[in-house]
Amino acid sequence: MAAIPAQRESEAPDREVRGRTALAGSPLAPGSARALVRAALAQAPGVSARLADDAVAVVSELVTNAVVHAGTDVELEWRLEGTGAFVVEVGDRHPSRPPRDTAGGETPYDAAEYGRGLRLVATLAESWGVTYRTGAKTVWARLPPGGADTPAGPAPDLALEVAEDLAPQPLRADADRDWLGRGALSFLAEASDLLAGQLDENLVAALTGQLIVPRLADWCAVWLEDEATVRGGTGGGPARVWHTSESRVEELRCALEKEPPCPQEGLRSGPEPYPWPGDALGPQGADGTALAYRLIAGGRPLGTLVIGRCGPSRFPDEVTGLVEDLSRRVALAVGAARQYSRQAAISAVLQRGLLPGAVAEIPGMRSALVYEPCDKGGPSGDFYDLFPAGDGRWCFAVGDVQGKGPEAAVVIGLARPWLRLLAREGYRVADVLDRLNQLLLDDATEAADAAARALVAAGGRPVPPGDGPQTRFLSLLYGELTPHADGVRCTLASAGHPLPLVLRPDGEVRTAARPQTLLGVVEDETYTSETLELRPGDSLLCVTDGVTERRSGSCQFDDGDGLARALSGCAGLSAELIAERIRRLVHDFGGGLPEDDLALLVLQAE
Repeated sequence: MAAIPAQRESEAPDREVRGRTALAGSPLAPGSARALVRAALAQAPGVSARLADDAVAVVSELVTNAVVHAGTDVELEWRLEGTGAFVVEVGDRHPSRPPRDTAGGETPYDAAEYGRGLRLVATLAESWGVTYRTGAKTVWARLPPGGADTPAGPAPDLALEVAEDLAPQPLRADADRDWLGRGALSFLAEASDLLAGQLDENLVAALTGQLIVPRLADWCAVWLEDEATVRGGTGGGPARVWHTSESRVEELRCALEKEPPCPQEGLRSGPEPYPWPGDALGPQGADGTALAYRLIAGGRPLGTLVIGRCGPSRFPDEVTGLVEDLSRRVALAVGAARQYSRQAAISAVLQRGLLPGAVAEIPGMRSALVYEPCDKGGPSGDFYDLFPAGDGRWCFAVGDVQGKGPEAAVVIGLARPWLRLLAREGYRVADVLDRLNQLLLDDATEAADAAARALVAAGGRPVPPGDGPQTRFLSLLYGELTPHADGVRCTLASAGHPLPLVLRPDGEVRTAARPQTLLGVVEDETYTSETLELRPGDSLLCVTDGVTERRSGSCQFDDGDGLARALSGCAGLSAELIAERIRRLVHDFGGGLPEDDLALLVLQAE
């Protein structure tokens, strides 16, 4: 690779678009960086598709290099200058010592270590370089307006709908060198995009085979390690095996299962020699070369990639280097998929623990529930409950916590057990809300005090009283049901929650509570409750703001009492049909998928 340019300090020319963000040094960082830059350029006027593609490719390579080689948090900054040029700077907290060259001098960057990724940057950018500062390093690149000049030969397919498009035909010798010179850089960039979008490690392994065979090798295999095998090598059989001849895949798999890779000590990504499975490939494939690459991400081994090429000729150095670069991207993709799987599993366990296993059946009433969390992979901010409270009473709750994810799970984990406990201890509806409000305030204060003590212990300044953020807010609709001979007595209260609606058999709809303050906001707030009689055929509808605030352009579903009008049209329907009709009307109102959690509960007296 050519000499690396001298250092360059940041300039501040006129610019139309700029952005800056910090990314965790994890396998998810390159994909997040690509999405941010692509979205920003899509909104900027006059940006050509080629410049956008080049910018995303360069950002991907620079962030990937920072994640792989530095392992620290990454600072990403980009701007679109008034001239139309695109400038990106990627900083990390790992200022590597400049390596010495063969003449005893120094180069400002380890070109061999950073490899083909920076060749792509050098190809697409009109200038680029490295800025070293105390404790930090920044790699920058400036792309010309309109993107780099189109290279000779056919342009790469930037759409990349399937992995085979990147490797359509096997090539050798001079053809290898020709393709490596013209197409390898685009191959790496597009392979990064393809792999980064996958959230299943087995699919990553399958795509890896499609990318390598037949363009770079005659066959390949991927072993994936789990917690049980990571200390003792890959063990067992490969997760995926690919061969240019489909008929030989199973024979090759059987042979490879007998010779699993035995990685050397240390975390080296390869390549390392691998025994040639000649018996599995028949007379024409009796000779060849096989190489193994350790898949490493975040300092942790995740598996091994093995490639093989038949015949007496060995792998060219250009191919081994390209596959090593690809293996790093495969490792990042596997790491990201595993991280997503762990988070999804944790979220699923949390979600199961935060919601009732079953909705109680109430004598003299029918109930129907719709619960649709917006983020299928994380704990929802909405929750519900319907449970017996003793002495012929049943209690119900529909709530919405500020935020989502772990913080929401903490609040729900506090609120739901306390609701049940207080109800079964015989507290009235209003008293339950009073005590739950104080509980949330006390918990927020304790959390703020603990955070302040940790900050002081770490050498930071104490936070003045009252300056800490109050984040544990909860809107809640809570009620108590007591069935009797003529219907059901319902006592309920709404704390900052969408008001419940009662539907009479003749289609009349009215609200059943009055608005009150959110829980966890005001100290010593006193709540009140309302009592009404649900006669046979009456239905009570309780919803979260995912229903009332469902948007269609600038309009919301409940504008002009839209929810009441929708409920009025449900007269004569069962609880299940009412719930389904409201759900369908909410979905149809916005056109696309809901952007917020959605929960609704229908209680109907029989």
